[in-house]
Amino acid sequence: MTDHPQKELEQERAVDPRESSRHEALVAVEPSGAYAATREEGQITRAPDGRPMDAQPRWRTDFAIDTPVDNYLARRDFAKFVVLTSGAFVAGQGFIAVQSLLRRNRRPPGRTRIASLSELEPGTATTFTYPSEDDPCLLLRTVDGQLLAYSQKCTHLSCAVVPQMEQGVLHCPCHEGYFDLLTGANIAGPPPRPLPRIVLEIDGDEVFAIAVDERMI
Repeated sequence: MTDHPQKELEQERAVDPRESSRHEALVAVEPSGAYAATREEGQITRAPDGRPMDAQPRWRTDFAIDTPVDNYLARRDFAKFVVLTSGAFVAGQGFIAVQSLLRRNRRPPGRTRIASLSELEPGTATTFTYPSEDDPCLLLRTVDGQLLAYSQKCTHLSCAVVPQMEQGVLHCPCHEGYFDLLTGANIAGPPPRPLPRIVLEIDGDEVFAIAVDERMI
């Protein structure tokens, strides 16, 4: 019997190891992985040689050999495709918006003399540049005397188009593109849109270019 009350209390509360083991046996203890996510049989990856995946060569993780891994790679590649496609679409829309803004804020090209009307015989064509020296154009006078003018750059890859007055077309020899002579509309081949039309003004005997109509359809 000890003379210290505190020690007596500690001894009374001390647990016998044998009692402790019996007590633990009565308490339900869940295993550490009881609440871990489980996978169905068809979702478990097994290599042909039976070894665990962490013991497999690296190339096997890059080339799927069973359904779970193959499905994972397919989903990952699809997600990449969606992200890249969406990014390209947004970039394309931004480019179009910027180009539209630049065209809207661009200064009018001004008025430029092209030729004398008396110099243009019906059924003939002549070249000029407008609105800058780097922009080749065609001035056409049809058999019935109508005046037409277009950019000479094909809307496919900017090759020079050639007038074929008798056939009523403008021909791009680079990739066999064709435009209607009277409207400039793309009618055959790879050109995606009509030729830009040059707006003309007749002042007495003089022919002037005053604007560019960049049509999309």
